[in-house]
Amino acid sequence: MNSNSNNTYGYTPEEYARFKEFAWKVLISFGLTYMFFYNGRQNINLVLTQMAEGLGSTTAAMGVVSSALFWCYAFGQLINGRLGAYFGYKNFMIVGVAASAILNILISFQASIPVIAILWGLNGYCQSMVWANGIGVLNKWWPKKDRGFASGLATAFSGVAQVVTYMTILLCMELNPEWGWRAAFRYPMLPMLLMLVVFAFMFKTKPEDIGLQPFKEDDEESDSRDAALTEEMESKGFLYPYKLLFSEPKVIVFCFISAIAGVGRYGLLTWIPTYFTESMGLSIKAGIVSAILLPVGQACAMFAFPFITDKVFKGKREPMLALASVVTFFGMLFFAFVDTQVLASMTLLIVGISSMVTGVIWAVAGDMGGRALSSTVVGVLDWAVYMGAAIQAVGFGFVKDTFGWDAIFVTIGCLYILMLVLTLMARNMKMSKL
Repeated sequence: MNSNSNNTYGYTPEEYARFKEFAWKVLISFGLTYMFFYNGRQNINLVLTQMAEGLGSTTAAMGVVSSALFWCYAFGQLINGRLGAYFGYKNFMIVGVAASAILNILISFQASIPVIAILWGLNGYCQSMVWANGIGVLNKWWPKKDRGFASGLATAFSGVAQVVTYMTILLCMELNPEWGWRAAFRYPMLPMLLMLVVFAFMFKTKPEDIGLQPFKEDDEESDSRDAALTEEMESKGFLYPYKLLFSEPKVIVFCFISAIAGVGRYGLLTWIPTYFTESMGLSIKAGIVSAILLPVGQACAMFAFPFITDKVFKGKREPMLALASVVTFFGMLFFAFVDTQVLASMTLLIVGISSMVTGVIWAVAGDMGGRALSSTVVGVLDWAVYMGAAIQAVGFGFVKDTFGWDAIFVTIGCLYILMLVLTLMARNMKMSKL
């Protein structure tokens, strides 16, 4: 965090040094906790084929099971950003992480697909208790000019998380091959719970928790807006923020953009490991190794894209979204014609980077909601992301069985052209009530 023109956001030099120290502690503790949190969410994607074989099911049916998390996560995000603000961010997040670990372990002992689907759906709700609340807290520690950096770094941790999950599952299968797919729901929970202990000590929800006043923005208008919104939220009912947000056309447009981002991100993460095993005849372990460049690319984009919007586009988020949409469209069309493992992996790296626009979306959420409403805006947009993820989890399994793998990749590419159109619409939209 840097301060321009000796600005210390309303603090004395000593207070600012303390504020900056804790801002970094909050960001790093949240990022690391969320990085290992993915062990309880992405694990199923890497063993779908093995689960289908072990449980006597089909890939399409397991796609439906996988979608249970997305549906419950989506609707959980819609309310949990607000519930966290209402009941207390930190304790709410701790409960979510601990409950998710317990549910994963329970799943590892099940033999019934309906029971697994129910438990996986409950896990989805618990997983939804963390992200929006964490981003909401970050916006209380990171001023507007650094918001893209902070949200980008936090999102980059979730991108690295996908790589961590891939490597963790490989290690689990090496340690206990006799457990089969069940190993993916046991060992990965250990680092998740250990990091939760560190999080409990380091994470502070607002500057007031360490005896400081809230920071003052460079822009006095933004400060006044945040103060007025905070006062308004405190005087209105629980559902008022939703009424306010869903009356804004720009929020609606970004919900559709977010849904497409969800289809792109999770459509690839869910099906690419299975694509390598089914279409290219690789083993599960070899498929995971080939697919790993996808989350590597996504992790790079999660950090780089929001930072670029801060430094290159001076806080304008739409140009980055437009550029990413065009590259993803052509990348997906090209991938549909790739027939070698090495070229497919390299293409995934490029598409992983270009398709991963959620980091930009969280920066947009902070811009639209400020400190007063950011957790609720993030919750609304993440709801849209996971609605897209849920739809693809169900739909793409049947698309693959009916039309083949290429149809999935072409569909994703065409959706990113729709994202381009929506982005151009949003570019000139103003927020009328926020």
